Amino acid sequence: MNYLDIYVLQSVPAANINRDDTGAPKTVVYGGVTRSRVSSQAWKRAMRNDFREQGIETGFRTKKVLELLTNELIRQKELDSDSALKIAQSILDAAKIKYDKENLTKVLLMISPGQIRKLVEYALTNEKLDSKEIKEVFNNNNSIDLALFGRMVADNPELTVEATSQVAHAISTHEIEPEFDYFTALDDLQNKENAGAAMLGDLEYNSSTLYRYANVNIRELIEDLGKEDAIKGVKEFIKSFVKSMPTGKQNTFANKTVPGYVMVVLRKDTPVNLVSAFEEPISSKNGYLKDSIKKLNDEYVNTMKFVEEPVASLVLSKDALEPKESQIESKNLGDLLKEVVMLLEEGDKNESTNN
Repeated sequence: MNYLDIYVLQSVPAANINRDDTGAPKTVVYGGVTRSRVSSQAWKRAMRNDFREQGIETGFRTKKVLELLTNELIRQKELDSDSALKIAQSILDAAKIKYDKENLTKVLLMISPGQIRKLVEYALTNEKLDSKEIKEVFNNNNSIDLALFGRMVADNPELTVEATSQVAHAISTHEIEPEFDYFTALDDLQNKENAGAAMLGDLEYNSSTLYRYANVNIRELIEDLGKEDAIKGVKEFIKSFVKSMPTGKQNTFANKTVPGYVMVVLRKDTPVNLVSAFEEPISSKNGYLKDSIKKLNDEYVNTMKFVEEPVASLVLSKDALEPKESQIESKNLGDLLKEVVMLLEEGDKNESTNN
């Protein structure tokens, strides 16, 4: 099997989890109506933060690459800071990565802890730094998030890492109307004679049932990380995609929910985004989740006219449901993850045997 698709339906109450430049929740017009939207970048950042909380080694997205290299040089060889900085600069010079007088790279650079360690080891064992060998170090030892989400390096495109996953912008399955919270704040120590507010303002928000989609190129991830780490990466990707949420205005709205429905599909031929299930927006006064589940499953069946039968389809729902004949229903997220890991391991063995 080559691809994994993951589909999530999640109801979110009053929230502003991903803002535009005016502070309003992001939106998109789809099917002729305005939908709530959460950008893929916001959700990928939430997933990377979730990886860290689980103790998984992740990369750094930073302009302070020289600082990371300098600190590692000092740690490995106990150099003084000036000598360590000069070696760190020579590493970036060899890699053709530009930095300024403040020793900050011109753009944010994604780099894994493993790459930092290996670059320092290489620099300490080679008097002359070879650009090709530096490139090799930069393109290996990827952390899980770097392998999944990739890296773009404008200064030196040879250091670019192609992402093995794709994450769609989440959108509501229905039309939304923006709402506004008018708020005031009182000064606790103001004079009793002054009954006015010390501050007032308004905040835009909305509520929605979100359709979320992502996929992973399993073959490319295995080539990047090796079979064992790739399967672990797929497992952690699913878990974080299901459980994480961007934290915009979370203290104000306490909007962290869990999904109402999850479907994971393993495919041989091509990833398939089922968003067209919701081009015609759902209209309801009794909630959107049940109708969204039905439309998603109908679209899943309809796409079979265009793509191969999936290797497997696993579903997890908060409410009792009748899965399609070809689907496997999971009792909980842990069971779903175990089933995916088992299918990936068995599939890899079968393909190896056939070859």
